Amino acid sequence: MQNWRVPGALGYFRLLSAPHLQYKKGNTVSKPNQLERRLALLDDDAHRGLLLQGLRGIERETLRVDAQGHLARTPHPVQLGSALTHPQITTDYAEALLEFITPAEHDIGLALHRLDAIHRYAYTKLGAEMLWSQSMPCDLPAEEDIEIAWYGKSNIGMLKHVYRRGLALRYGKAMQCIAGIHYNYSLPEQLWTLIAQSEGITEERRHALRDFQSESYIAMIRNFRRYSWLLMYLFGASPVLAKGFLRGREHSLETLSDDTLYLPYATSLRMSDLGYQNDAQSGLRPHENSLESYVSSLMDAVSRPYPPYEEVGTKKDGEWVQLSTNILQIENEYYSTIRPKRVIRTGERPVQALCNRGVQYIEVRCLDVDPFEPVGIAVETGRFLDAFLLFCALEESPKINAMEGQVHARNFARTVKEGRRPDLTLTRDDVEVPLKDWALELIERIRPLAELLDQEHNYQGAHLASLEAQKAKVLDPALTPSARVLDEVRALGSFAKFGLQQSELHAQAFRAEPLMPAEVAVFDEMAQASLAEQQQIEQTDTGSFDDFVAAYNSSTLCGNC
Repeated sequence: MQNWRVPGALGYFRLLSAPHLQYKKGNTVSKPNQLERRLALLDDDAHRGLLLQGLRGIERETLRVDAQGHLARTPHPVQLGSALTHPQITTDYAEALLEFITPAEHDIGLALHRLDAIHRYAYTKLGAEMLWSQSMPCDLPAEEDIEIAWYGKSNIGMLKHVYRRGLALRYGKAMQCIAGIHYNYSLPEQLWTLIAQSEGITEERRHALRDFQSESYIAMIRNFRRYSWLLMYLFGASPVLAKGFLRGREHSLETLSDDTLYLPYATSLRMSDLGYQNDAQSGLRPHENSLESYVSSLMDAVSRPYPPYEEVGTKKDGEWVQLSTNILQIENEYYSTIRPKRVIRTGERPVQALCNRGVQYIEVRCLDVDPFEPVGIAVETGRFLDAFLLFCALEESPKINAMEGQVHARNFARTVKEGRRPDLTLTRDDVEVPLKDWALELIERIRPLAELLDQEHNYQGAHLASLEAQKAKVLDPALTPSARVLDEVRALGSFAKFGLQQSELHAQAFRAEPLMPAEVAVFDEMAQASLAEQQQIEQTDTGSFDDFVAAYNSSTLCGNC
């Protein structure tokens, strides 16, 4: 009984964990809801340690630029290793668009330490070049002068390159030069097993617990859809862009200067319809009410022809220009703010991994690069994300119908384009509510999870401190990254000048404190090993590229779907 009297929110949830206990709310007696039950379960001395076993990793995209802030025209530095096989340093769309990938860590602080080391190593190989500090690209050259990433002559390397040719054809090269932060997050399988068993789910059928974990991640994604507008308000950092980025497209942006466009209350133009957009994908809404329906939707999109792409074909003058003429060339082409993921095996497609072995983690894809942070993301942001995602995982998550899905998408779209507007409202349960009021309510609902994380991780209130920092942004929009960016750009008079200023500051910081020689040696060894691995792949390749693509395109069937 003494655990019931622990003060604060966590003590309240311990109280709720008593078997069959009911509590009084107003004048009615209610049972604990799902979030309360699951929190109480985790706030038990025997189970709390499971929170230490979750993993998170970061992928940071960044353009290489020259000393003037123009897109680098040089090949991917061979000293960094092979973009095809290096586990931590690769390229995304363009040859100049680097992608840094951290190993999965139990703590965001460790992941950011890894990311910092990758940046410092990269700067030992970049010469006079720098890493662009913004999500939105620097002033880009003509489309034909943006080099698509090259991965060597092997069949798998050519597959990656041709896929990017298809992206250029479908979306244009400028759009593919946008950079972001991807946050990979998982909870331990033991935690899902514990929750499943507490809710009466056992191994009555072969894959009961695996299926429960997968459907719990899908439910988590549904909650993310409901509440991710909050992340865009708190962390959106792209309210401005270079005028040349739009390539003559129609827009409703305002002019800040000769080379800069903006929206006065925008948080993330990167995540608006001015960023990632495409007519073919406009009607693609994979169903996230079950893993089966999600996989089926993507399989349909990678199998269904799209007439405008059919008119182009897969080859032009004998050269491959896209992998297929379907809505999606591969499932990763689907632009989503969050994805269910599974580590894939050699020769396996992502959709096959999900279908055959279930969801292993989720990938959050909507975060802008923070231009005020040298590595693009602050530890404070990661602490809040951990509490936010844990909330999404444990909170009740009803299925979403088509109309509700449109409402969630509209709330997100409003926030990225006018999130700081003082009178902005969002739609909740068919009622318009002020963004500010809803944001404050959500932060308070997340608070017990921040407390639980602090208690278990012994972080001396780090998660709660992050929560308070986000609350301050809600109360004062001037504290948001998007407002700070806009203030800086206005002061300098140009998006390009601000981007160059921040890039120079970050470059100076990394170069001033280089890695220890032993750390450099580890990265050098990794680079050489990746180059050797690429060479081995190319030397042992068999069969034609045409046959390789045909086999890849036919490998969408899943054994358990």
